[in-house]
Amino acid sequence: MGECGASEDVNSNVLIARSTGDAQLDKAVWQWLSWDKNQKTKEQIESLLQNGKHKELRDRLCCRLTFGTAGLRSAMGAGFCYINDLTVIQSTQPYAVQQLNAVAGVMITASHNRKEDNGYKVYWENGAQITSPHDKEIIKCIEECVEPWNGSWNENLVDTSPLREDPLKKICDCYMEDLKKICYHRELNMQTNLKFVHTSFHGVGHDYVQLAFKAFGFQPPIPVPEQKDPDPDFSTVKCPNPEEGESVLELSLRLAEKENARVVVATDPDADRLAVAEQQENGCWKVFTGNELAALFGWWMFSCWKENCSEDADVKNVYMLATTVSSKILRAIALKEGFHFEETLPGFKWIGSRVKDLLDNGKEVLFAFEESIGFMCGTSVLDKDGVSAAVVIAEMATYLEGKNLTLAQKLIEIYETYGYHISKTSYFLCYDPPTIKRIFEKLRNFDGSQSYPDFCGIYNILHVRDITTGYDSSQPNKKSVLPVSKSSQMITFTFQNGCVATLRTSGTEPKIKYYAEMCALPEQSDRGVLEEELQKLIEALIENFLEPDKNGLVWRSA
Repeated sequence: MGECGASEDVNSNVLIARSTGDAQLDKAVWQWLSWDKNQKTKEQIESLLQNGKHKELRDRLCCRLTFGTAGLRSAMGAGFCYINDLTVIQSTQPYAVQQLNAVAGVMITASHNRKEDNGYKVYWENGAQITSPHDKEIIKCIEECVEPWNGSWNENLVDTSPLREDPLKKICDCYMEDLKKICYHRELNMQTNLKFVHTSFHGVGHDYVQLAFKAFGFQPPIPVPEQKDPDPDFSTVKCPNPEEGESVLELSLRLAEKENARVVVATDPDADRLAVAEQQENGCWKVFTGNELAALFGWWMFSCWKENCSEDADVKNVYMLATTVSSKILRAIALKEGFHFEETLPGFKWIGSRVKDLLDNGKEVLFAFEESIGFMCGTSVLDKDGVSAAVVIAEMATYLEGKNLTLAQKLIEIYETYGYHISKTSYFLCYDPPTIKRIFEKLRNFDGSQSYPDFCGIYNILHVRDITTGYDSSQPNKKSVLPVSKSSQMITFTFQNGCVATLRTSGTEPKIKYYAEMCALPEQSDRGVLEEELQKLIEALIENFLEPDKNGLVWRSA
């Protein structure tokens, strides 16, 4: 009954006495009770079994965690589909990967998710998160050998193992030294009177952001004391996600006002994402979106490259990247400045992998991003990194202050030069997977079998790209250049009026997300008109394609 040499000395009478009448479920229950040495999670399964909660047992035990856009991620709890001691052990049978020439790395992190969640990221020997086929091969290996090895539950093993090594200080020192490669105005940084506030959202970012500012020549940023130290309960915020904007930045903004600090930088709990807020002349705060920050980073990284590159440097050898649901602003900058821009599937694992390929082929990658405030400045880390992004934005703000410009004012200049890119992103909740599937299948069979829509309300659709099926009407062979991703739903519509809109499902939550952006030409400078056009198109997209009332969808703000 066991797998991979599972021992047979467990009292089988216990299993027989508690039989659920489902052979597959009985086997899963037996495996869990045999292998789980954590009394708390083991008792959860025993309680469900004793109380006849067979459906919940089946939900917990008869499916496994799979790799999504950001590793294995789930709520913490008992069962093979949750994050717990046993599933972490099974999954294990990260900058540091490259520095140590390791074959792989593992990071346990829930990132910016709620306190009940946790996650498990795997990095390949190239220093980037794993992509296909490695993810599928790892899952296959997990399923082939799910019984924990002898010693797996020995918490003291790390103290006695000859393989033990803690390279944290060495890696941290190397990382801070590498950061200096993207510091271009150290003298300005040392002289500036500009103050910065930093919050680490009860996570791990505080020490590293302090050291990063020191590496760039800055005075240390002012920490938010209530949020400086790690706290798994995230006691001062409802949600530890800086993407949520001003509502979760309350403590940071009030401290900044008290300290007369004009810029706030916020890293999420595992410090790979960055939010930025800037106080405007009227005293109000502007919290930048991920796409707006990308416009600033893109302009900055290219400008610094251009000012510091060698005479024989070729701009055609330079690249920037973004995920396909992110703003197209880098594409606009690339077209005007002459460097290359590429898109990847959502998730930094795809960006990291592609960046490594480009570097191996002698290309120079300056910057990459995803709209969910994930930024990669330089290539020391082949993943999004909030620490380096925080200190780069600080240097940018310092430089701009010397030009009597704020970040917000420079953003307008960028849009006026390369064209306004106005984006809106939101989501609907849907807890019924068949409904989600039905919504996307209708879009694939809109006016008959295998027929995508030509219009969305009054708006003419030029092209359709379906990553789930690999279809792309803009390509001569009608096949998508991006890899097919059958495990998720994602369709992108390009409209005649310059708008690009994507509908996709979340890899970790019961959501249908929409991403819409108006990509205007530089001569289309009336922002109000562009925003109104985008809003009307979004309303048409929701009414005609998502049909929330008919499909029982719950809008984010509700």
